[in-house]
Amino acid sequence: MATHDVAVVGGGCVGCSVAKSLAEQTSLDIAVLEKEYHLAEHQSGRNSGVLHPGFNYEPGSLKARFSTEGTRRMKEYARANDIPLDECGVVVVAQSDEEEARLETLEAQADENGVATELVRGQDRIQQYEPHAAGQAALYCPEAASIDAQKYVYTLASDAEDLGVDFYLGYTVEQLHRRRGGYRIETDKGHIEANYVVNAAGLHADAIAHDIGVGEEYQVVPFRGEYYELTPERRHLCESMIYPTPDPSLPFLGVHYTRRTDGKVIVGPNAVLAFGREAYRNTNVDLGELAETLGYEGFWKLLASPKMLRVAWNELHKSYRKAAFVDAARQLVPTARDGDFRRSYAGIRAQVVRDDGQLVKDPVFERGPDSLHILNAVSPGLTSSLPFGDRLADEVLDALEGAET
Repeated sequence: MATHDVAVVGGGCVGCSVAKSLAEQTSLDIAVLEKEYHLAEHQSGRNSGVLHPGFNYEPGSLKARFSTEGTRRMKEYARANDIPLDECGVVVVAQSDEEEARLETLEAQADENGVATELVRGQDRIQQYEPHAAGQAALYCPEAASIDAQKYVYTLASDAEDLGVDFYLGYTVEQLHRRRGGYRIETDKGHIEANYVVNAAGLHADAIAHDIGVGEEYQVVPFRGEYYELTPERRHLCESMIYPTPDPSLPFLGVHYTRRTDGKVIVGPNAVLAFGREAYRNTNVDLGELAETLGYEGFWKLLASPKMLRVAWNELHKSYRKAAFVDAARQLVPTARDGDFRRSYAGIRAQVVRDDGQLVKDPVFERGPDSLHILNAVSPGLTSSLPFGDRLADEVLDALEGAET
């Protein structure tokens, strides 16, 4: 049996960032428990790897602050640690007057958030940045970038380990048992004791929190995002990143093009209900987890919206019909053809839904008895992970200091 001052459950970008931040500030005995034998196996390693500089978030919000600070710090961290980084920028394309008006709003938000952007109008101006993109206007942001997300997480973990953090890989947390002054953490390989627990378990964070009565008004509803990628000879169709204009009423951006640090151009993702929290193929089904989702009242309240039903149906089509996916991709790059796309990987987003059916779009973390639970590290979670980790570490230290007084 091992005993630690703080145990962090989850070896993704947020969990490793919290552990590193705590170890930098204190001499606490810290451990990270990860159920996989490799880090960043799920959300942290199965995303697009994009650094979002903050033009899409309301000024003054945590998202805006964390994304702008996070982008700057992530770039500095990548350069200092030889993590692959491509500062390629992004072109956000509008196809209608309504979308062009949204770009004007984004430009104003970017200015308030201290993010450099340029609004261009007309096909000729758009193609100065992306020769194959089509639209009537576009917002160009040079600060957007692409990073190797898995190497980033492993570098965080290496730094944390150098500072004395212990890593338990292949340890699945099954239950938390309260004990005086902390927890007995039951895993599939025995138990570990900790005075304080940080729950950064991503797709399973709500289940761990509910186990001790925290955050019971929230539940993770898993949405799978599937990617295609351009064939090597057609990667020139996207020189940086090409995004559609976001719909502020939806948490999902829609199909877009991203140039990765390995030179690949990925296209996607869609957003379809996953039939399990780790169901990465549309043929994978976890009956217990699917029943949990379908039995959740908040899920059905979410689908009560005609708009959400329409979106869900369209996204489902993109999952099972390549032609529907390609049609969406060709809205941005009309010269792309069916044969230019081949199946790539998929990720699952731990989308938190409230009991009243509302999609939770902001970061959510709640204190419990001798514990902190990160229930929603929503996009841009990777971008925000360094400042978010510092904020969470401060929460832990405040709680521990309060317990001593």
